[in-house]
Amino acid sequence: MLAVSLDGRLAPPTGGAAQLGGSGDRRVLEQALAWSDAALIGAGTLRAHQASCLIRDQDLLNERRLQGRSPQPAALVVSRQAGFPLEWPFFHQPFERHLLSVSDGSAPGFQSCCRLSSRWSETLQNLCSKGWFRLVLLGGAVLTHSLLAQDAVDELQLTLSPRILGGSFTWLLQTETPLPASLMSSQAWSLVDARSLGANELLVHYCRNRSSSC
Repeated sequence: MLAVSLDGRLAPPTGGAAQLGGSGDRRVLEQALAWSDAALIGAGTLRAHQASCLIRDQDLLNERRLQGRSPQPAALVVSRQAGFPLEWPFFHQPFERHLLSVSDGSAPGFQSCCRLSSRWSETLQNLCSKGWFRLVLLGGAVLTHSLLAQDAVDELQLTLSPRILGGSFTWLLQTETPLPASLMSSQAWSLVDARSLGANELLVHYCRNRSSSC
């Protein structure tokens, strides 16, 4: 789930956090978080924002409480490195923090360090075994590309913001690693929803045709 500019950028040419989404995007983001068990966050995204998104809407918080779930989904940070400044707001936000890394062992500020396999199918099975079945991807481009490269994304939900930013920070990593040819087919994705979020923002929601949720 990402907010992108009309030219597909996540950040301005200088980098850093763009804060593209408006109030409508914030609403659908909180709805997705309320649905999820955990949020996947790339290391670059965490460094840019130094915090993660929280559910603030009281109705959504009440729904999770009535379902016997924690108020906020867990945050799963995907990173090859374990060290992050513990003074960042992220480490003081009210949710569980777990690290997905290629190395074993503990990591400061995280409840656990889970093994990140070279294959996302194995990693996702491991996450399911821990009770994290429904995952929301909050970025960034490196993590999104790695998941799409192994065809491990069931749905794409993009908010188009009425801005043109330019620069190199596209929502999908520019790399020589090819994506599966199956993703390039016009039959690969089905449109689930397309609607205005107000403030000239447009939500587009696609589902991978092999997914049981389509």
